[in-house]
Amino acid sequence: MRRQQGMRLDERYVPYLQMAGLYYLARLNDRWFRLDEPLDVAYQLGLPVDGRYVSGCLTDFHETFGECPEGADEETVRRFARAYIMMLLGTQLFADKSGNRIHIRWLPFVARLEEMGGYSWRSTALAWLYMCMYRVANRHVVKLDRPLQLLQSWIFWRFSGFRLAGYDAFSWPLASRWSGYNPGVSEKGPRVQMARLRIDMLQARDFIWMPYSTPDVLQVVHPEVLEPRHTMLWRCVMSLIYFAVVEWHQVDRVLPQFGGVQPPLHPALNINFLMSKDERGGDRWFPSHLQHWHLHWETRADHVLRFDVVADPGPSHEFLDWWH
Repeated sequence: MRRQQGMRLDERYVPYLQMAGLYYLARLNDRWFRLDEPLDVAYQLGLPVDGRYVSGCLTDFHETFGECPEGADEETVRRFARAYIMMLLGTQLFADKSGNRIHIRWLPFVARLEEMGGYSWRSTALAWLYMCMYRVANRHVVKLDRPLQLLQSWIFWRFSGFRLAGYDAFSWPLASRWSGYNPGVSEKGPRVQMARLRIDMLQARDFIWMPYSTPDVLQVVHPEVLEPRHTMLWRCVMSLIYFAVVEWHQVDRVLPQFGGVQPPLHPALNINFLMSKDERGGDRWFPSHLQHWHLHWETRADHVLRFDVVADPGPSHEFLDWWH
């Protein structure tokens, strides 16, 4: 993932990013992600809208919002911060494959910055990533949507055989550990072949169930992340919602990831009928059209898994018998 010149994180935006609950993502963006797609943010930012998407060219956007003027008053800084946040959401966490557009759905959110911190951006990003991975499983789909850097970081932390040499130092956010990774295009073929070979040769010991639980990692994790109101979500069997996208958080199938012993699995919940939702027709009224799944999210505290944490998490003997 090559780092190119784009919108930089201005320290004056920090209070608004913290208000929106997106400060850590912005820090990661400044180290690894790119905000250099040809996009615009429209309406309150004074730029045009094309259908459901904001459209325009990269040069126009950067000329307008690339750098907040020195000595700008609070309202101007707030306006530039809104543009930065909209780009952060539309081109990193929730990008699509168009590469040159951003959905106008984000305009009401950046207009009410004070309310943005009340949303669960982590669970929403996970819902979108699950949907993107579902779509790319179709053999006719050749490109995967984002947030790929977060998926790549997850892989590097958990599969020691795929981990890059020379990336031993880390800080918060943990994904920034790989921020200098810049693979050459000419090496793509051999790299893919080697990755496939490593997957074929994987052993149980090659997967690290709890990479973030070691003392050296815990000492750099921000204390807020470890508060019960957040850690509870990790262990909830619940719906994950991103507008009309609904995914199922089936953590009961990966208990070793949280320090538990994995029992035999219950049948997976079949939500294939939800995969076709795209906010058109009746789907556009998704809060009422999909009300049942929204209720699952609202009652998530009632579905927190209870299990014993053990020193050596993994599958139980009963699970292995069931698996074989």
